[in-house]
Order: sequence, then structure tokens, then C-alpha cells
Amino acid sequence: MDLQSIKQRFNIIGNSPALNRALDVACRVAPTDLSVLITGESGSGKEVFPQIIHQYGARKHGQYIAVNCGAIPEGTIDSELFGHEKGSFTGAHDTRRGYFEVAHGGTVFLDEVAELPLSTQVRLLRVLESGEFMKVGSSVAQKTDVRIVAATNVNLSLAIQQGRFREDLYYRLNTVPIAVPPLRDRVEDIHLLFRKFAADHAEKYRMPTITLDSEARTELERYSWPGNVRQLKNVAEQISVIEYSRSIDKETLRRYLPSPQNNLPMLYRGRDELAPESEREILYKILFDMRNDVNELKRWMYGIIKEGLTSAAPRAEYIETTDRNIESLRQATITDTEEIEEENVDILQTQEIETIKKVLKKYNNKRRPAAEALGISERTLYRKIKDYNIDEEHDYE
Repeated sequence: MDLQSIKQRFNIIGNSPALNRALDVACRVAPTDLSVLITGESGSGKEVFPQIIHQYGARKHGQYIAVNCGAIPEGTIDSELFGHEKGSFTGAHDTRRGYFEVAHGGTVFLDEVAELPLSTQVRLLRVLESGEFMKVGSSVAQKTDVRIVAATNVNLSLAIQQGRFREDLYYRLNTVPIAVPPLRDRVEDIHLLFRKFAADHAEKYRMPTITLDSEARTELERYSWPGNVRQLKNVAEQISVIEYSRSIDKETLRRYLPSPQNNLPMLYRGRDELAPESEREILYKILFDMRNDVNELKRWMYGIIKEGLTSAAPRAEYIETTDRNIESLRQATITDTEEIEEENVDILQTQEIETIKKVLKKYNNKRRPAAEALGISERTLYRKIKDYNIDEEHDYE
């Protein structure tokens, strides 16, 4: 298979070695039935690789079903994947076929596979090991012949350590790994992609194509692109629509390149789940260091007492007084640290709530594009809306 023809067929732009390597692995594994795990940052273009694997494999005439695991509520995901029997739960008025039954002889692409609940991961592991599954509410095992391709932007090794992903499932899915490079590692492709997006938007909006001068191009290629190809496409569209001049200089471009460290909330790779814990760890470390300082002060004062006081009674009284003072200081330190911890958590939550509201407003309360802009799954966004009672203030779709 020729890589250039594959790029043309699937509208892939770029010639970086890392991208070509990922495409080559996808082509080589396509004729087999091996499970494939695609890893890469959000917006890097992972979704095209399972399509390549399916179209160039023996199952190309079978069903291809793409499932966004992060967009399906936890309570219904087993029914979606494996189906359910009539009456198995409230609202199950009819028997339903799941994706693994419908895609028999084809391919199932599990996007955001790290978002699967642990109970669903056990069911998925059985499908991978024996090709069997049971519908929700059924005790009869069914056979299915599907190829599974999974993708994630989460560090699965870390998720395994935290108990959020099964290690045995990871090794079953990761038979053949494909790493999709982030845009910052494809510097030679950035301007090519920008030109393609600019031309597409010019045709779409019936206006002249924007171009970058040499300094703007250098600035474009130096930027880190935390949102990867998706962010680059958005920037090209914004400039095409907003700017009157069709020649873009460096200063104009900079207005459309937000500083990554100022983006809130910092949610990529599941860190939205870990931020409060990380904050507490920092505060506990401060408390631990302060306790060491107090103990050091205590030893130092004992030394002074031992050398400077000769009377046993005054020394004992002084030590007792010192102990009381140090204990008071320790209790005050603990109380202050707890107050600081609560205050910092409140500040983080307030910032996160405001950020979520602004992004939802920007995307007309549509959860999917808002979740993508925030770098979190749709399910996580739904949970945060519910936890923060944001849904009481707005009517979200």
C-alpha cells in the first residue's frame, strides 16, 4: 500500500517521519485481526487510523461502528455495547442488540476507552479473550466475531496505577500500539495544514485565501499547539472570517494564539480528576515541612535550656512551658493549613465553574464541542455540570 494514496483517500496532510511511521504500522496491521491501541493527545487525529485499519483489512465489507465511550452515560454503556433483554431494567421495553452483535464480522472502534467503567472493562476483556458476551439481563452467552480497535488520550500506565483501568485489559488491547504524534512534533507539517485549512475556509465562505508572511509562519511553527490539529483548524477559520487583510503578520497571528498556561481548567489526561488531590498533596507537604521546622526549633531550644540553666526545677518548668507553646503552634499550623486548603479548593472550583460556563456559552450550550474545547470527555463535563448545579441556571442540550 502506498502511503501517498492513503493520505489522499483519507485527506491526511503531512510528511513528518512520526506521522508516516504511524500510518505504516496501521497499514501493516490492517490485514490481520490483531487488536490495536491508538494513543495520542486530544485533537491529534487518532480517529482516522481505525478507518484505515478497517478499510484495508479483510473486514472492509463488514460493519464499522465507532463508539465514543466518554459520551455514553455509565448506566447505559453496557446496554449500548452488549445489548439488553426486554424487562432487564426500567425502560427496557424491547430486546436490544448491542454494538458487538450488530458489528459481527466487522470492526468496533472504542474511542476514549479509558472512560469505560471497571465493570464494563471486565465484559470487554471477555470479548477479547473468548469472543463471548452476555446481554444485560441475560444468562446466555453469545458469540461475536469482531475486531476491536481502541484509542485514548489518557496515560493508561498511570490509570492502571490509580486503579482506574485494568492491567489485563490494557495488554489485550495493546497487542499492536500506534502512537499518533502531537502537532508540536510535526513542525514541518504545521504550515501545510494551515494552508489547507485556510483554502478550505476561503472556499466555504467565498473569500480570498489568507496567507502568512515569513515572521508569522515562524511564529506559527514555534507555537506548542496544545489543541493539536483541531486547534490549528479553528485558528485558521477564525483568522479567515475575522481579519480584513488577507496577508497575516506575526502580531495579528499572536492575537489568535492563547498562552497554554493560562487555559483553565487544566483537564488533559484526566487531571481534572486529580487536581484537588494534587492541591492537597502540596499543602500536606508544606505542613510536613513546617512540622520538621518546629521539631528542629524544639531541639534547638532544649539545647539552650540544657546549657544555660542549672536549676532542675526552673529547667523543667521552662521545658513544660516550651512544650505547651510548641503544641499551640502545631495546632495553629494544622488549623491554618486546613483553612488554606479549603480556600484554595474553593478558588479552583470557582475558576473551573466560570470556565465551564464561558465555554458552554461560546458553543451555544452544546456539550460535545464544549467538552472537546475543555479537553475532557463529554461524560466528565456532564458530571461537573451536575455537581456544580450549572444545569439549574442554563438549559443545556
